[in-house]
Amino acid sequence: MNLQLIRLLHLASPALPVGAFSYSQGLEWAVESGKVTDEAAAQNWIRDALHFALARCEAPALIGLLRAWKAADTAEVTRLNAEFIATRETSELRAETLQMGYSLARLLRDLPDTPEASKTTLLSLREIAYPTPWAAAAAHWQIDEHAAASAYLWAWLENQVMAAVKLVPLGQTAGQRLLAALSPALPALASDALRRAESEDWENFTPGMTLASCQHETQYTRLFRS
Repeated sequence: MNLQLIRLLHLASPALPVGAFSYSQGLEWAVESGKVTDEAAAQNWIRDALHFALARCEAPALIGLLRAWKAADTAEVTRLNAEFIATRETSELRAETLQMGYSLARLLRDLPDTPEASKTTLLSLREIAYPTPWAAAAAHWQIDEHAAASAYLWAWLENQVMAAVKLVPLGQTAGQRLLAALSPALPALASDALRRAESEDWENFTPGMTLASCQHETQYTRLFRS
C-alpha cells in the first residue's frame, strides 16, 4: 500500500487534533441572518467560498509553502507564512488559522519522524498559519503537490458541510449530497492552485464571507468560533 496515500489521509482526517470542527468561517452568521436556510443555499454558499477563497488563496499558499519546505528555504517559508496571515481579513479568521497552525505545529514537534530542521523552523515562527505546518508534513512525507492541494480542499469542504448539517440544520443524507455535488470540482481547483502558488497570484476577494465573519464576532448565540 502507498504510504504517501496513508499519510495524506492522516493529514486530511477530521480526527487531526487541530480544532477545525469548531469553525464555520462565517457560515453560522449566514444561517442566523437568513442568508442560508436550506440545502440549496448551503451549497451555493460553500461553493462560492471554495472557489473564490480556498482555491484562489489558501490552497495556492499551501503549494507555495510546500515547495519552500521541499527546498529547505527557511526564509521563503517565513515570508509566505507572514503573507498568508496578512490575507486574513477579520480577527476570527486570523485567530482560526493561528490556533490551528499552532496546534498542528505542536503535534508535528511531538511526532518522532518529523525532521529536526522542520521543528526548528516551526519553533522560530512567532505566529504560525495553518497551511505552514500542513505543508511541512506534506513535504516530509513526499506527497504530490496536486494530491496535497486536493486533500486540503477536501478537508475544508468536509468541515464546512458538517457545519451546515448542524446549523441549517440538514440531515446526514443532505450532507452527503452536498459533498457529492461539490467535490467533483476539486481536481480542477487543485490544478489552478498549483498555477497560483506564487504569492503575487493569490486572490482573496470574498466580501460576503468577510462581512459574515465580522458579523459573527458579535453574534449573541453561536456554536462555532468563526
